[in-house]
Amino acid sequence: MSDSETDVFRLAEEIVAREGGFVNDPDDPGGATNRGVTLGTLRGLGRDIDGDGDVDITDLRRLSRAQAAAIFVEHYYRRPNLAALPGPLQPSVFDMYVNAGAQAVRLLQRLLGRMGLSVTVDGAIGPETAAAARAALAQAPDHLVDAYGIERRSYYLSLADRRPPLRKFARRRDGGKGGWVLRAERFIAPRYHMTEAEFRARVAAWG
Repeated sequence: MSDSETDVFRLAEEIVAREGGFVNDPDDPGGATNRGVTLGTLRGLGRDIDGDGDVDITDLRRLSRAQAAAIFVEHYYRRPNLAALPGPLQPSVFDMYVNAGAQAVRLLQRLLGRMGLSVTVDGAIGPETAAAARAALAQAPDHLVDAYGIERRSYYLSLADRRPPLRKFARRRDGGKGGWVLRAERFIAPRYHMTEAEFRARVAAWG
């Protein structure tokens, strides 16, 4: 395994650790999930882990950390062509792709467009998007990764604005930052993190 492949698997293992174990929250659009892999994804891949001829909750529960990481690398890094993006952007885009699919790329494409770069917002990483991302990093080498992370945080908060059942993923029961926000801020420099006061003011309208 090359150094670059090792780095990608390390990122995937970190994502698996952040995703946690089995969850079947009725408010989660992804449905039943284990280690960040949904039952729908497992069925789509035909992963009959227990060998009983079908793919169901039992298979999802048996999914190992290594199996989840391998799925992430193949289907959320290699297939979307994340390797074509500049290295500094890859960890955050990869993490969000696991969490939100092609929306992670659309978010980046919209950011690149606002930076004055020509790019189609289609959720796919082709030569145009890759070139625009490289140009953006050259323009703002110290800010692009933070800007993407901030866009990501704003996306989660806006999604929760529109869909009240999802607010529990963005705000804890005690009113502090929830998992979605903390996940985005993991890839943002501390000086751009929302303070607790700023966060509480941002979500005050949620009641």
